[in-house]
Amino acid sequence: MKGTNRLATIKQLLLNDKKVLVSDLSQKFSVTEETIRRDLEKLEAENFATRTYGGAVFNGEEIVSNIPFYKRAEKNFEQKQNIAIKTVQLLKNKSTISADSSSTVMETLKLLKDRNDLTIVTNSTEALRELMLSSVNILSTGGMFNKQSLSLQGTLAEQSISNYNVDTAVISCKGLDIVTGITDSNEDEAKLKTRMISQATEVILLADSSKFSKKAFVHLTNLSNITTIVTDKEPSKEWISYLKNNHIQLIC
Repeated sequence: MKGTNRLATIKQLLLNDKKVLVSDLSQKFSVTEETIRRDLEKLEAENFATRTYGGAVFNGEEIVSNIPFYKRAEKNFEQKQNIAIKTVQLLKNKSTISADSSSTVMETLKLLKDRNDLTIVTNSTEALRELMLSSVNILSTGGMFNKQSLSLQGTLAEQSISNYNVDTAVISCKGLDIVTGITDSNEDEAKLKTRMISQATEVILLADSSKFSKKAFVHLTNLSNITTIVTDKEPSKEWISYLKNNHIQLIC
């Protein structure tokens, strides 16, 4: 098997199994373990995998965090619109909100264009573009521009968020787990969202149903810091019971 075909097969194995062993791949492809190690080096250089002792693991969350904003915005688009419509109802009587740079939150902001009584603090540059001609008052955090996520990050952005107390923080995440809490894939974004949470009277988490009982790389916050979770369909009975017992409102 040619090297390019072997790499493609190894990628598929990583996608399916999340990890591979050098010894297994050596046998499977009838090549030396040194050849497999060189293959894994190439995949690590692409940020597709991380080499470990005796093999490699799939960089699933790292890859997700590096997908350009517009590509992410296309994924589960109908679910995001569904969540956005429900969220707007919760923001009717709010005058100040903070909003992260996620594609789900962006769908919500699009529905707030006619609100001349609303001020939004955000690190999303896409929000600035989308709301440029709207009636909404926008405060940008400033900071280092991330071209992939279309967001502003870093110390300046964090300090800026700390200057404003808002009624509601509207954020999204990569995963929710009853034990681990809320997780994300990008540490810089997670820091900003944590700061937004600390400056808000209430916190609305937008999460489509695929994110329940899923863990991502970076711990964002505990579920106890969330006021309301808005999702596209009802989660499991275990989740419903947990949220009810912990006084977290569920909108689905």
